[in-house]
Amino acid sequence: MKKVSFLLAIVLILSFTLAGCSKPAEQTTGGDGEVIKIGVFEPITGANAGGGALEVEGAKLANKLYPEVLGKKVELVIADNKSDKVEAASAAARLVEKEKVVAIIGSWGSSLSMAAGDIVKNAKVPAVGASCTNPLVTLNNDYYFRVCFIDPFQGTVMANYAFNKLGAKKAAIIQEVSNDYSVGLAKFFVDSFKELTGDANCIVASSNYNTGDQDFTAQLTNIKAANPEVIFAPGNFTESALLIKQAKQLGINVPIIGGDTWETPEFIDIGQADVEGTVFSTFFATEKPITDESEKFLAEYRKEYNKEPAAVTALGYDAYILILDAIKRAGSADPVKIREEIAKTKDFMGAAGVISLDENGDAVKDAVIKVVKDGKFTYMDTVKPVNR
Repeated sequence: MKKVSFLLAIVLILSFTLAGCSKPAEQTTGGDGEVIKIGVFEPITGANAGGGALEVEGAKLANKLYPEVLGKKVELVIADNKSDKVEAASAAARLVEKEKVVAIIGSWGSSLSMAAGDIVKNAKVPAVGASCTNPLVTLNNDYYFRVCFIDPFQGTVMANYAFNKLGAKKAAIIQEVSNDYSVGLAKFFVDSFKELTGDANCIVASSNYNTGDQDFTAQLTNIKAANPEVIFAPGNFTESALLIKQAKQLGINVPIIGGDTWETPEFIDIGQADVEGTVFSTFFATEKPITDESEKFLAEYRKEYNKEPAAVTALGYDAYILILDAIKRAGSADPVKIREEIAKTKDFMGAAGVISLDENGDAVKDAVIKVVKDGKFTYMDTVKPVNR
């Protein structure tokens, strides 16, 4: 009997020791315990890593400034989608199935966001994109939202700039054909430019390249021969900077304009003097704070990182605080209830402007036009949506 009692005592001691070393199960789930988990779904590695890093900075800063909701700590769970569509779906699945997040932020790159669309929709976990501008991201998906404008508006903004500011009547297109964002934005530019010029033949040349390409000589030679007055070249920052450098080397001196993906440090680092004077559309300008939250974001970001923020960093910040606001309004960390409150968002004061979501979950917001001047992204103008 003494031997049995001794063994029983050892078992009891071990049981209490193991219990003391482990967290209660409910504390490791998305919103059922002491921690509410929000996923951050971004390219940390791969071709889009520079953009993903900027959005992560914004989400992290927002989490530092607003670390709690409903009396619980908010934990960011960061998943690397590796700039790859297949990996994107896997990363999103991991966040909802393993990490049990109550909402997801991301992703830089519309293709990557679209790859995760069915995952969040089927799991009924809301996702809020920061800078994914392709209309297909939110189309027919009640669980995907975004805090940025979409490409039909952005394409129109740049077509108007080309026609009204540059006086261009003939344009060439060079697009990253493996990138849904680039293809979509190019299409909306073309549609708008044709309408503005009243000329069905105003696009004098159109060329394609793939993500990762480094030699654009053939495409640029064809474009040069067509004598365009402006070149619209939406694409990833690395390829776009290389393309512009090579255009200058070939003696192409017409304006080359683009979209929001250009606003990364790498674009200037790679392009150097050759990208001086390039113009693009984006979401936010530090020179023009819009709300009180803009001022707070700018002050805290400069203190934290000792540099100026990119527009997409402000959007990453906004995606986080919008989700927190929805959780507060829902009074719950239940993903379905959070989704319902996100959908009701109207006149929300974000760092990158006032956010009102339309019936598709898209933000109706102003666009900003910037130019590269003296090696810096510099504010030029603000363009409002037609219906505002």
